[in-house]
Amino acid sequence: MTSKFTELAIDCADPGGLARFWCAVLGYEVQDEDGGIVTIGSPAVPGGRNRTGPVPPTLTFARVPEGKTVKNRLHIDVNPTDRDQDDEVRRLLGLGARHADVGQGDESWVVLADPEGNEFCVLADRRP
Repeated sequence: MTSKFTELAIDCADPGGLARFWCAVLGYEVQDEDGGIVTIGSPAVPGGRNRTGPVPPTLTFARVPEGKTVKNRLHIDVNPTDRDQDDEVRRLLGLGARHADVGQGDESWVVLADPEGNEFCVLADRRP
């Protein structure tokens, strides 16, 4: 028996605002909101614990008092599914993302940061 990757927890200052951003990025919906914690996930997939096979992970945003200070050690990569990379980058910038430089140089992916500064990559040629 092995474990399944079912959830990614993200510390932040504004769980509701960051959850709305990532819902728009991923087509997710809010699944639970309790105090300073908001969980979002795919509307097409039932709960992951008892489901066999892989599941799209939920994202849980938890309010913490301290701000982000350094480059993320773990980050999300997203793949556009219905447009090319440039169009997806423009869409994400319109949602509140911004370009980020983490020393990536000239690569095929584009590094962005969400509204709270968490870096993520928009890949060019990998499809889910």
